[in-house]
Amino acid sequence: MDNFAALMDKNIISEIKSENVAAFNGAYACYHRQIYGFVLKKTQSDYIATEVVQLCFIRLWEKRSTLNETLDLDIQLFGMARQVMIDELRRESIRLKYNNKSAQYPFTDNLMKMIESKDLLKRFEQEIETMPPMRKMVFNLSRDNGMSYAEIAEMLGISTRTVESHIGKVLSRLKHYMFTVLL
Repeated sequence: MDNFAALMDKNIISEIKSENVAAFNGAYACYHRQIYGFVLKKTQSDYIATEVVQLCFIRLWEKRSTLNETLDLDIQLFGMARQVMIDELRRESIRLKYNNKSAQYPFTDNLMKMIESKDLLKRFEQEIETMPPMRKMVFNLSRDNGMSYAEIAEMLGISTRTVESHIGKVLSRLKHYMFTVLL
């Protein structure tokens, strides 16, 4: 993100925090498609993607006073979207379990396994939190925000090889963690 865009991002955060509805609508117009695409890619469900976008922006408005003006709005939005998506997937999982009608819903077996292994995901998140800040940031931009290696490299002013190295080290550490601690 260039300096002007970063400045605009900071200004829109302060405007949203001061209850400026036009700024909020501008943020929605700017980011709703990206968030929808991110969630759709993860869930393969148009319904879930639509719900998550709506709930994410509701949460943005409800939590506007706690927005961090030093952190880009897109990073905060994608973090919210990720959490809302996890919450929605858990709700759907519970609903499916009690309705016993899983064939009617467009979830894949892998997605259901991901929900059921939420403890493993939490452990991975805890392991990622212990990593060096740059490595953790690179990994989160890639996985949580769906950014390409080139986008991350440009954003952080590092080479794509460095991005690849960071992500490779995170994945290697997670694999090692999985085999030594969990098995």
